[in-house]
Amino acid sequence: MGNQCEQCAYFVYDEEMEEYVCDVQMDEDDYYRITTNGYRSCPYYRCGDEYLVVRKQM
Repeated sequence: MGNQCEQCAYFVYDEEMEEYVCDVQMDEDDYYRITTNGYRSCPYYRCGDEYLVVRKQM
């Protein structure tokens, strides 16, 4: 799921921690499922490509 995370809109840089983190507000159960591969893909994934809408308009 790492490649998927790097392209996600919720994958943001945290200046305090000085690293990229997932900025989704999820409960402990979902976090456990995601980290232990209970999901095949992240249910919170949202494409972070801000030009996606523009390409569809052309």
